[in-house]
Amino acid sequence: MTKFTPRVFSGVQPTGNLHLGNYLGAIKKFVPLQENYECLYCVVDLHAITANPNPEILGQNTREVAAAYLAAGIDPKNHIIFNQSSVPQHAELAWFFNCVARMGWLNRMTQFKEKAGKNKENASVGLYSYPNLMAADILLYKATHVPVGDDQKQHLELTRDIAQKFNIDFIKTIEENGFGDQYFPLPEPIIAGTATRVMSLRDGSKKMSKSDPSDYSRITMTDDADAIALKIRKAKTDPEPLPETIEGFEGRPEAKNLVGIYSALSGKSDAEVLGEFGGETFATFKKALTDLAVPTLEPITKKMQGFMDDQAQIDQILKEGGEKARAIAEETMKEVKTIFGMLHP
Repeated sequence: MTKFTPRVFSGVQPTGNLHLGNYLGAIKKFVPLQENYECLYCVVDLHAITANPNPEILGQNTREVAAAYLAAGIDPKNHIIFNQSSVPQHAELAWFFNCVARMGWLNRMTQFKEKAGKNKENASVGLYSYPNLMAADILLYKATHVPVGDDQKQHLELTRDIAQKFNIDFIKTIEENGFGDQYFPLPEPIIAGTATRVMSLRDGSKKMSKSDPSDYSRITMTDDADAIALKIRKAKTDPEPLPETIEGFEGRPEAKNLVGIYSALSGKSDAEVLGEFGGETFATFKKALTDLAVPTLEPITKKMQGFMDDQAQIDQILKEGGEKARAIAEETMKEVKTIFGMLHP
């Protein structure tokens, strides 16, 4: 059995206005993985243009995600931070995977149906086929592990299906060229911690989103202490005290969301939080959540701002990261072309 270097790949779209859901659901969880894996953390700017691309802000949004990575504690000296479009092999491998993946697989992708809605005939081909690009993002570096939220599990399964079909379809040339008995790993999901899905502060049934018209629906990574406190204070609740057990969350999405945020910020389980605050009023709990959130998030916000004030530094980190990523990607594409039987220098 072919052995692969333990390696993590993940990415965040530069869609602007990073919020608490991006931080707790993804970026915060990237940091501890550095201890046990080689890590590549990408700003996936090619994914950001699948719908309504805005050239005026894409570059700045890309820097913002990179700044968040750095502020959270990702080390660019020992790991790789880069933007996707600086490595053209992402798009190149995606074409090969367009020829490996099957229409039926993509037709089952629920995120396309959600994002395209009733207007799917007018959606871009990129929005439809971007799961193949996501598979290319991961497999270009032969990543063995991917930190994912619940909404990305299906896409990781597709990545595994593509890798497996490639390995089976081309087993003869894989073995003949000395690449072992499989070329791509079947990447495993990493789902760790709580609050993997942070919901809106105004509607606990909807995911926290930058596109929500209400600014009070989200805590952004640029909010200062006063803004964080105000948004927590105004967060929607119900008239009952906090439940004392997990079962008490039934039919109470806002209570579940606020407790989940506290859990993720504190490192405690939901049950432990309820053990401390169960039966308390939301007014009491919101004060405790504010007292936790402000000192936890404010230092990250200040670090982010410091990096954003030195854009030359961010650009240099992205440039160096892109060079490191390309060195891996170029080797993978040479080997993939060899496996396909293509002539190449």
